[in-house]
Amino acid sequence: MVFNRGMKYELTNETRTINDKTLYRIKALKDFGNVKKGDLGGFVQSEKNLSQKGLCWIYNEAKVYDNARVCDNARVCDNARVYDEAWVCENARIYGDAEVYGEAEVFDNARVYDKAGVYDNARVWGKARVYGDAEVYGRAWAYGNAQVFGHARVYDDARVYGDAQVCGDARVYGEAQVFG
Repeated sequence: MVFNRGMKYELTNETRTINDKTLYRIKALKDFGNVKKGDLGGFVQSEKNLSQKGLCWIYNEAKVYDNARVCDNARVCDNARVYDEAWVCENARIYGDAEVYGEAEVFDNARVYDKAGVYDNARVWGKARVYGDAEVYGRAWAYGNAQVFGHARVYDDARVYGDAQVCGDARVYGEAQVFG
Protein backbone atom coordinates (compact mmCIF):
# COMPACT_ATOMS: atom_id res chain seq x y z
CA MET A 1 0.00 0.00 0.00
CA VAL A 2 1.33 3.44 -0.90
CA PHE A 3 1.54 5.88 2.00
CA ASN A 4 -0.78 8.84 1.68
CA ARG A 5 -0.73 11.67 4.25
CA GLY A 6 -4.52 11.59 4.42
CA MET A 7 -4.61 7.94 5.43
CA LYS A 8 -4.75 7.01 9.08
CA TYR A 9 -4.38 3.24 8.68
CA GLU A 10 -3.33 0.52 6.29
CA LEU A 11 -4.17 -3.14 5.87
CA THR A 12 -1.50 -5.58 7.04
CA ASN A 13 -0.73 -9.08 5.80
CA GLU A 14 -2.19 -10.61 8.98
CA THR A 15 -5.54 -12.16 8.10
CA ARG A 16 -8.52 -14.00 9.53
CA THR A 17 -11.13 -15.89 7.56
CA ILE A 18 -14.78 -15.63 8.48
CA ASN A 19 -17.60 -17.03 6.35
CA ASP A 20 -15.17 -17.58 3.46
CA LYS A 21 -14.16 -13.91 3.56
CA THR A 22 -10.58 -12.77 4.15
CA LEU A 23 -10.25 -10.00 6.70
CA TYR A 24 -7.08 -7.96 7.22
CA ARG A 25 -5.72 -6.54 10.47
CA ILE A 26 -5.39 -2.76 10.40
CA LYS A 27 -2.35 -0.76 11.47
CA ALA A 28 -2.32 2.94 12.40
CA LEU A 29 -0.15 5.18 10.20
CA LYS A 30 -0.39 8.18 12.54
CA ASP A 31 -1.53 9.21 16.02
CA PHE A 32 -5.21 10.09 16.45
CA GLY A 33 -7.51 9.92 19.48
CA ASN A 34 -6.17 7.19 21.76
CA VAL A 35 -4.53 5.35 18.84
CA LYS A 36 -0.78 5.72 18.31
CA LYS A 37 1.16 5.32 15.08
CA GLY A 38 2.04 1.64 14.67
CA ASP A 39 -0.85 0.34 16.84
CA LEU A 40 -2.54 -2.74 15.46
CA GLY A 41 -6.30 -2.74 15.37
CA GLY A 42 -9.00 -5.26 14.55
CA PHE A 43 -9.93 -6.69 11.17
CA VAL A 44 -11.68 -5.39 8.06
CA GLN A 45 -12.51 -6.97 4.74
CA SER A 46 -11.55 -3.80 2.86
CA GLU A 47 -10.87 -0.12 3.39
CA LYS A 48 -14.52 0.67 2.73
CA ASN A 49 -15.35 -0.84 6.16
CA LEU A 50 -13.50 1.81 8.21
CA SER A 51 -13.39 5.49 7.37
CA GLN A 52 -9.98 7.12 6.99
CA LYS A 53 -11.52 10.26 8.55
CA GLY A 54 -12.45 11.02 12.15
CA LEU A 55 -11.34 9.11 15.24
CA CYS A 56 -13.17 5.87 14.42
CA TRP A 57 -11.21 2.67 15.05
CA ILE A 58 -11.60 -1.07 15.27
CA TYR A 59 -9.77 -2.60 18.24
CA ASN A 60 -8.60 -6.00 19.46
CA GLU A 61 -10.14 -8.96 17.60
CA ALA A 62 -13.22 -7.03 16.43
CA LYS A 63 -14.29 -7.62 12.83
CA VAL A 64 -16.08 -5.42 10.29
CA TYR A 65 -16.88 -6.86 6.89
CA ASP A 66 -19.25 -7.17 3.93
CA ASN A 67 -20.61 -3.68 3.23
CA ALA A 68 -20.66 -2.64 6.88
CA ARG A 69 -19.24 0.76 7.72
CA VAL A 70 -17.64 2.33 10.80
CA CYS A 71 -17.18 6.10 10.63
CA ASP A 72 -16.94 9.42 12.50
CA ASN A 73 -15.72 8.70 16.06
CA ALA A 74 -17.29 5.25 16.48
CA ARG A 75 -15.41 2.35 18.06
CA VAL A 76 -15.77 -1.40 17.63
CA CYS A 77 -13.82 -3.37 20.24
CA ASP A 78 -13.10 -6.75 21.80
CA ASN A 79 -14.69 -9.60 19.79
CA ALA A 80 -17.58 -7.55 18.40
CA ARG A 81 -18.70 -8.01 14.80
CA VAL A 82 -20.33 -5.54 12.41
CA TYR A 83 -21.33 -6.92 9.02
CA ASP A 84 -23.81 -7.06 6.14
CA GLU A 85 -24.95 -3.48 5.44
CA ALA A 86 -24.79 -2.21 9.05
CA TRP A 87 -23.55 1.26 10.00
CA VAL A 88 -21.88 2.29 13.25
CA CYS A 89 -21.17 6.00 13.37
CA GLU A 90 -20.93 9.24 15.32
CA ASN A 91 -19.79 8.32 18.88
CA ALA A 92 -21.33 4.84 19.07
CA ARG A 93 -19.50 1.97 20.77
CA ILE A 94 -19.86 -1.74 20.00
CA TYR A 95 -17.92 -4.10 22.27
CA GLY A 96 -17.75 -7.40 24.09
CA ASP A 97 -19.21 -10.13 21.88
CA ALA A 98 -21.94 -7.87 20.46
CA GLU A 99 -23.10 -8.09 16.84
CA VAL A 100 -24.61 -5.43 14.59
CA TYR A 101 -25.73 -6.64 11.17
CA GLY A 102 -28.36 -6.59 8.45
CA GLU A 103 -29.17 -2.97 7.69
CA ALA A 104 -29.03 -1.95 11.35
CA GLU A 105 -27.70 1.44 12.42
CA VAL A 106 -26.12 2.33 15.75
CA PHE A 107 -25.20 5.99 16.12
CA ASP A 108 -25.09 9.08 18.30
CA ASN A 109 -23.75 7.99 21.74
CA ALA A 110 -25.42 4.56 21.76
CA ARG A 111 -23.72 1.47 23.21
CA VAL A 112 -24.22 -2.19 22.25
CA TYR A 113 -22.22 -4.65 24.30
CA ASP A 114 -21.88 -8.00 26.07
CA LYS A 115 -23.59 -10.55 23.79
CA ALA A 116 -26.28 -8.19 22.54
CA GLY A 117 -27.49 -8.09 18.94
CA VAL A 118 -28.90 -5.27 16.82
CA TYR A 119 -29.97 -6.41 13.37
CA ASP A 120 -32.38 -6.33 10.45
CA ASN A 121 -33.45 -2.69 10.06
CA ALA A 122 -33.22 -1.76 13.75
CA ARG A 123 -31.96 1.63 14.93
CA VAL A 124 -30.27 2.41 18.25
CA TRP A 125 -29.26 5.99 19.03
CA GLY A 126 -29.12 8.76 21.61
CA LYS A 127 -27.67 7.40 24.84
CA ALA A 128 -29.50 4.09 24.47
CA ARG A 129 -27.86 0.91 25.77
CA VAL A 130 -28.43 -2.64 24.51
CA TYR A 131 -26.55 -5.23 26.52
CA GLY A 132 -26.52 -8.64 28.14
CA ASP A 133 -28.11 -11.11 25.72
CA ALA A 134 -30.69 -8.54 24.58
CA GLU A 135 -31.74 -8.11 20.96
CA VAL A 136 -33.25 -5.23 19.01
CA TYR A 137 -34.35 -6.24 15.51
CA GLY A 138 -36.93 -5.97 12.77
CA ARG A 139 -37.69 -2.29 12.37
CA ALA A 140 -37.50 -1.60 16.10
CA TRP A 141 -35.95 1.51 17.63
CA ALA A 142 -34.26 2.09 20.97
CA TYR A 143 -33.28 5.67 21.66
CA GLY A 144 -33.01 8.46 24.22
CA ASN A 145 -31.77 7.00 27.52
CA ALA A 146 -33.49 3.65 26.94
CA GLN A 147 -31.92 0.43 28.16
CA VAL A 148 -32.65 -3.01 26.74
CA PHE A 149 -30.86 -5.74 28.65
CA GLY A 150 -30.95 -9.23 30.10
CA HIS A 151 -32.69 -11.56 27.63
CA ALA A 152 -35.12 -8.88 26.46
CA ARG A 153 -36.28 -8.68 22.85
CA VAL A 154 -37.54 -5.57 21.07
CA TYR A 155 -38.72 -6.24 17.53
CA ASP A 156 -41.20 -5.58 14.71
CA ASP A 157 -42.00 -1.85 14.78
CA ALA A 158 -41.66 -1.44 18.56
CA ARG A 159 -40.17 1.70 20.10
CA VAL A 160 -38.34 1.95 23.43
CA TYR A 161 -37.32 5.46 24.41
CA GLY A 162 -37.02 8.11 27.09
CA ASP A 163 -35.68 6.56 30.30
CA ALA A 164 -37.46 3.24 29.73
CA GLN A 165 -35.86 -0.05 30.73
CA VAL A 166 -36.81 -3.35 29.12
CA CYS A 167 -35.15 -6.25 30.88
CA GLY A 168 -35.30 -9.86 31.95
CA ASP A 169 -37.26 -12.03 29.52
CA ALA A 170 -39.49 -9.16 28.36
CA ARG A 171 -40.77 -8.99 24.79
CA VAL A 172 -41.80 -5.71 23.19
CA TYR A 173 -43.13 -6.08 19.66
CA GLY A 174 -45.73 -5.11 17.10
CA GLU A 175 -46.26 -1.37 17.28
CA ALA A 176 -45.79 -1.23 21.04
CA GLN A 177 -44.12 1.76 22.66
CA VAL A 178 -42.38 1.75 26.03
CA PHE A 179 -41.23 5.13 27.31
CA GLY A 180 -40.90 7.33 30.36
